[in-house]
Amino acid sequence: MEINPILFWNGILTIVIAPAVWAFRGMLMEVKRLDILVNKTREEYAKRDDVKEDMHQLMEALQRVHDKLDRLMENK
Repeated sequence: MEINPILFWNGILTIVIAPAVWAFRGMLMEVKRLDILVNKTREEYAKRDDVKEDMHQLMEALQRVHDKLDRLMENK
């Protein structure tokens, strides 16, 4: 049986293009998944004002602890 050059060329293209299409599809699905995760992160990301307020409260609490330690050291 003689192999037709066009049939041979179609076989080669199938062997090369099919895995490339499969890999490309996988990459597109991964990009879509990452896009969804980035959007979720944006929604859940704390606003800068919220973080500033939390840091201010934390610094006040640390200052109170520092003042208490200073008073303890003065009493000794």
